[in-house]
Amino acid sequence: MVAAHGKVVLHGLDKAVKNMDNIKGTYAELSVLHSEKLHVDPDNFRLLADCLTIVVAARMGSAFTADVQAAFQKFIAVVVSSLGRQYH
Repeated sequence: MVAAHGKVVLHGLDKAVKNMDNIKGTYAELSVLHSEKLHVDPDNFRLLADCLTIVVAARMGSAFTADVQAAFQKFIAVVVSSLGRQYH
């Protein structure tokens, strides 16, 4: 079940990459789902983002340069903000 949700999360990130100009709009329904139906604590989005950053850094090794890290963290911060948008 966790692995299946992991795939859903990664597909969601792929959707964000493909809609970089409108991540907030792309994630609007997901934000409502997570806040109003699932009642997910928005801090969990930040924790997951940190975990994903660590995994990506470990997988990329030396290719995960400071510039790559900065870009990835900027992207993931927009994703986290978009998912938490309904909570504000």
